Amino acid sequence: MGATAAVMRGTPAHELERAATPLLSIEDLWVAIPRYKLESQQVLRRIDLEMAPGEVLGLVGESGSGKTMLARSIMRLIPASGWIERGRIRFGGQDLAALNEEELRKLRGRDIAMIISNPRGELDPLQTVGQQIGNILRYHMRMDRTAIRARVLDLLRQVSIPDPERRLNAYPHELSGGMAQRVVMAIALACSPKFIISDDATSGLDVTVQAQVLELMRKLVVERGTSLLFITRDIGITAHFCDRVAVIYAGEIVELAARDEFFENPQHPYTLLLLAAFSHNERLRRYWLGEDETRKEMGPSPTGCPFANRCVRVQPRCRSEHPSLRELASRHFVRCHFPVER
Repeated sequence: MGATAAVMRGTPAHELERAATPLLSIEDLWVAIPRYKLESQQVLRRIDLEMAPGEVLGLVGESGSGKTMLARSIMRLIPASGWIERGRIRFGGQDLAALNEEELRKLRGRDIAMIISNPRGELDPLQTVGQQIGNILRYHMRMDRTAIRARVLDLLRQVSIPDPERRLNAYPHELSGGMAQRVVMAIALACSPKFIISDDATSGLDVTVQAQVLELMRKLVVERGTSLLFITRDIGITAHFCDRVAVIYAGEIVELAARDEFFENPQHPYTLLLLAAFSHNERLRRYWLGEDETRKEMGPSPTGCPFANRCVRVQPRCRSEHPSLRELASRHFVRCHFPVER
């Protein structure tokens, strides 16, 4: 097996289990946002999640499922009108809700970093690449000008940007999409954070550049021992990139398992539907897209399972009783009254 394949296959599960204390711990998190002339909407509910140091966790779900809201909640960057109804987010044993804004600013970028899917929107068009990376180092690391320049060049080399001396003085509009994404990665890695969130960071890249960025991201995570929450709509990527996979639907985690167990034994009906969406079967694709006339999208059930109105296995209990997240096998959790059994 080549070096690249070894990097991409992920960390062995037994190594992750050795971590005595999780780096990130989320307990019963509920997040709500207001709606005009309507009751507030709970966009996250019952989120329980832990991540070990050096782990890569894939978070998968369709648009609007709550992936980005979870990322923003961890960063304490919920929209101003939204709020955490209840729950706790701990990072390194520290309760993030107890930190003031100044303490949060010091934490973001230094210990927790985020890579978004729109690198050009993240970069300042009026500052060079070197200036933008340097700003992070100056604020968090208190480096002088000479040390900053050396560190910036080193970071550009680490993210495989060719001719870093020249790119140091380039503006964002002079970079390709893949190059801009690498610069955003360099900014995220500048202070060697313990935890990185990648929010659909490879979705806008062509397949070749996407593969390069994924390989680079995984390599850096393995070498640095950084934990990575990898948010994506492409469940296929997680099969080659993540240690564990979590599926989120309507603001709730409905399945969570180690990667191999997840793909060999998916048990939530929504997970099977999500996997079918990436198949070459046109009937399954139409079913996934809601084009099958035998099924109509009716939205989440208000009292029972949020997936009840879309589920082919629905029974009366599903519409009246909300399912809990149960451990059906070792480290394999499913939120379903009637999981798929093989």
